[in-house]
Amino acid sequence: MNGYFGSYAVVLVLLGIGVAIVAGAMTVNRLLRPSRPTPEKLTTYECGVDPVGEGWAQSQIRYYVYAYLYVVFAVDAVFLFPWATVFSAPGYGLTTLVEMFVFLGFIALGILYAWRKRVLTWT
Repeated sequence: MNGYFGSYAVVLVLLGIGVAIVAGAMTVNRLLRPSRPTPEKLTTYECGVDPVGEGWAQSQIRYYVYAYLYVVFAVDAVFLFPWATVFSAPGYGLTTLVEMFVFLGFIALGILYAWRKRVLTWT
């Protein structure tokens, strides 16, 4: 296990062990579970509502815009929290402060653009 390919061998062995554990758990689950399929169990289930009509439905684009804005704010938080923990460490002073304000400026421009396009209204 020494040499160039030694570390790759360790990764492959651990990957094989992981696959074996998952496959073993799935096999044991299949052997031990009860299997009594009925027509009611085989129907499509959607949030307690019986399926009626076709499976295709049209949705409005504004819901995707809200989801996109949520992702923007989530990414903002992902970058802000680690930055806030490292900011007081020695050697991270003014440079990181300027970098974070540039990042927040880009976020603010995106929010301003969305606000000007009236994306942030509910009506």
